[in-house]
Amino acid sequence: MTCTAVNAQNDTVRYVGKTLSNIDYHHGQLSLAVGVHATQIMRASREHPEKADGFGWTYNHQPMMAYWNNTFYLHYLSDPSGEHIPPSQTLLMTSKDGVTWTKPEVIFPIYRIPDGWKKEGVEGVAKNLDAIMHQRMGFYTSKDKRLFALAYYGIAMDEKDDPNDGKGIGRVIREIKKDGSFGEIYFIRYNKTWDKSKSKFPFYTKSKDKGLKKACEEILSEPLVLQQWVEEADRDDELIPLQKPYKAFSYYHLPNGNVVGLWKHALTSISRDGGKSWDYMPLRAPGFVNSNAKIWGQKASDNRYATLYNPSEYRWPLAISTSDDGLNYKDLLLVHGEVSPMRYGGNYKSAGPQYVRGITEKNGTPPDGKIWVGYSMNKEDIWVASIPVPVTSIVTENVNDVFNTLPDGEELKFWNTYDLSWASTKIEKKDDGKKWLTLRDQDYFDYSRAERVIPFASKMEAVFTVKPEQNNHGLLQVEFQNKQGMPSVRLTFDSDGQIKVKTGARSNGVGKYEANKTYKITVKLDAKNRSYTIKVNDEKESTKIFYAPTDGFERIMFRTGEQRFTPNADTAPDTDDYDDLPQTGKLIPEAVFNIESLVTKKL
Repeated sequence: MTCTAVNAQNDTVRYVGKTLSNIDYHHGQLSLAVGVHATQIMRASREHPEKADGFGWTYNHQPMMAYWNNTFYLHYLSDPSGEHIPPSQTLLMTSKDGVTWTKPEVIFPIYRIPDGWKKEGVEGVAKNLDAIMHQRMGFYTSKDKRLFALAYYGIAMDEKDDPNDGKGIGRVIREIKKDGSFGEIYFIRYNKTWDKSKSKFPFYTKSKDKGLKKACEEILSEPLVLQQWVEEADRDDELIPLQKPYKAFSYYHLPNGNVVGLWKHALTSISRDGGKSWDYMPLRAPGFVNSNAKIWGQKASDNRYATLYNPSEYRWPLAISTSDDGLNYKDLLLVHGEVSPMRYGGNYKSAGPQYVRGITEKNGTPPDGKIWVGYSMNKEDIWVASIPVPVTSIVTENVNDVFNTLPDGEELKFWNTYDLSWASTKIEKKDDGKKWLTLRDQDYFDYSRAERVIPFASKMEAVFTVKPEQNNHGLLQVEFQNKQGMPSVRLTFDSDGQIKVKTGARSNGVGKYEANKTYKITVKLDAKNRSYTIKVNDEKESTKIFYAPTDGFERIMFRTGEQRFTPNADTAPDTDDYDDLPQTGKLIPEAVFNIESLVTKKL
C-alpha cells in the first residue's frame, strides 16, 4: 500500500467552525441538535440482572449497528467488570423502531483458551483462561442481502496485557437469519501465531453453505472492510491495505468517488481507489478537537455529511458536526450532554458517552432518514441516539405542543429526550385516553429529561401544564435556558409537596401541589430587566428575579433530578482500585410527572 504526496492542506477533512466545547459542563455549552432522542437500551446491573443483560455484567462497550430486514441490530462486547479481564462475550439486541429493544442474547460466546497456551513475547501460561472479545467491525451485509455479524477473539494473559496486539486467536463470523436465529460460528481469519488445530470453531472454507463462503470471500476482497481490522490483525497481514497503528476506521464516499477515512484521534486521509491506497499518512483533521475516543463519519439522507465524536480531551460531550461537501465541517451541536455516575469500578473504564458508531455504508438505511448511532456510557450502559435530518439547532416557530392533538409518533418531533431504562421519557396514553409526555424516575443514580428548543426571545411567555402523580417523593425541575443550556430561571415541583423557584442560593415557595391534580403554570420572562412573573392556575401572579443573567432564551427543559457537575476536568482518571458506588442496586419509589402541553410566544 502506498501513500502518495498530495497537498493535504487543501484536500482533507477540516473543522472550519468557531464553536468549541467547554469541558466544565457535560453538555459542553453546545447548542442542541434539535430532536435528538437518546435512549438507554441496556442499563448494567449486577444486582438486578433480570432488568439488564441477564448476566449482571458491568463492562459493556463497543456497540456496532446495522439496519436489515426492517430491523435495527446492535451488538456489543461484555465482560463481568473490566476491560481486558475475561471472560468475555458479545451480545446482540434488535429493535423494530429503535426505541423498544429486545433483551440481549449471546451471539459470540465465551471462548476458553487451551490450558498450557503461551502467548508469543508474553510471560505466563494459560490456565483456566478465557479469550477477550474486541471488535472494530460489527456487521456485513452480503451482495446476496444476507446479514452477518463479526467479532474478534483476542488473548490477554493478565489485565495489563494487550489482546489487540495481533497475537490473539482470530476473527469469527456468524449469520443472523430473518427469523432471528443464528447460523454456525466460523473463523474467517486467524492470527498467524495461533495454532489452528486448537480452534473451537471451524474455518469458513469448511462450511457447506455456499452463500456464507461467498460472503467471506467478498469481505476478504474489500479494502474498506479490511481496514477496520487493522488493530486486531497481524501487524503484517497482507490483506490490510494500510498496515499502520491507526485504529477504529470509519469512512464515507464523496460524490466524485473518493473515500474519506477517519480514525481514532480524528485522524484522516483520502483514498481515490476505494481504500487500496491513501493520498497521505493519516493526519489530525485540522480544527477537529478529539482525544482518544472514536470518531464516526457518514453521508446523511439529505446528501450532506456528519461526524460524531467527543470534541474535547475527555469523553464528553457527544457532539455532531455537519458539512455540505464532506470535507469542510462548519458547526458543532450537542447529541448527548449527560455523564451519569459510573456505578461500577473496573479496569480501563472511562467516563462519558463514547465510542460512537453508526450504520456503515451497505449495512442498511433506516426509512426515517435519521442518523442512528450507538455508544456506551462509562463503558457500562449501552445507548442509541436518533438525530433528525437535516441537522439543525434552530426552531423558527413558537411552540404549540398539546400532546394529545399531535399526530401519533410525532409528538416529540422537536423535543430532545434523555430516556432511560429506569427513568423513562415517553409519550403515554392515560386512562382518560389522552396522550401526555410522561417523565418517570425510579433510578437512584440518574433522571429522565426532556428539552424543547424555542425561537430566541428576550421577552416571552411560556404556559405549560403538569400533573404529578405524587407529592411526597421525587421532583421535577423546569428550567429556562439560553442556547448553550445555561439556565436563568428554575421552577421545581419538590419532594415536600411545594412548588418552588430558585432565587440565588435559596428557593422560595410559590404554593403547594397535590398528587394527581393538574397545574397550569404561566411564566412571563424579560431578559432585559432580569425579571419574570409566575402564575399557578388561578392564583395571584408573583414577580421574581433571574438567578443568573442572560440575553434571552432558546430552550425549556424538564428534568426529574438535580443537574450533575461531576465528573469534571479535575476528576481522577480510572484507577485499579476504583470501588463500586454505594447501593449500586438501589431502586427508589417511582416518581411520575405528566406534561399535557407547552405553549410559548414572544412578547
